[in-house]
Amino acid sequence: MRIERVLAPNPGPYTGAGTNTWVLDGGDGVAVVDPGPDMASHGEAIVERVGDRDVVAVVVTHTHEDHAPLANPLARTFDAPALGYAPGPKFDPDSLLADGSLVKIGDVSLEVIHTPGHSDDHLCFLTGRVLFTGDHIIGGSSVMVEEMGSYLRSLRKVRALDVDRLHPGHGDVIHEPGELIDWYMAHRLQRESEILEVVTGGARSVAEIVEAVYRDVTTDLHPLAARSVVAHLRKLAADGVVRFDGRSTEPSAIPPKST
Repeated sequence: MRIERVLAPNPGPYTGAGTNTWVLDGGDGVAVVDPGPDMASHGEAIVERVGDRDVVAVVVTHTHEDHAPLANPLARTFDAPALGYAPGPKFDPDSLLADGSLVKIGDVSLEVIHTPGHSDDHLCFLTGRVLFTGDHIIGGSSVMVEEMGSYLRSLRKVRALDVDRLHPGHGDVIHEPGELIDWYMAHRLQRESEILEVVTGGARSVAEIVEAVYRDVTTDLHPLAARSVVAHLRKLAADGVVRFDGRSTEPSAIPPKST
């Protein structure tokens, strides 16, 4: 088995150096994992890297615009199926993948791991003790989260796999996955504690919470931070700790019951 990276030329505050497209060579077939944005130069680079090898599948971790739009054009180029959890913007899978299903790639298989949280449709792909993580876990930073309860459960699910290496959607290959996943979980619980403290202290809007909790984060990333704050607030509301019903509702702490 050989894994090669083709870096998409889409660097930015949300994508880092760019989106990682992974070419997995299973010995008698190739899969393209996260083909990335629909950029002609990136498609050409992937085709060049694949060469005369037989592509048997184009798979996406999730349907965000920096991961999936090139999937259908590339699948047509290679005469291979485009595979994912669900349709999305600029992505129409030929077949849908479910948690636990297998995608045969030559002499190896990709096991589908459903990891909602960053997005509802997010998948990771396991082969041996290597995990392709998309935006569930990336190199160099934490990630934006849409549904915090699901995300934490997905982190625990991936932690239990006890893999040796992570190939993320952004950043470098991760060779200490257990250590990083533990940090991710601790980081999210720390953010939750900070958000609860700020709400208890009187913050009455998502913007106020972002300003206080993410004061050391560049303002370019505050829109993503706001989405993670909303996810934390929804989890805290589900836990019965705060009152919150969406972006337009002012969060407030629920007083503890007297005993």
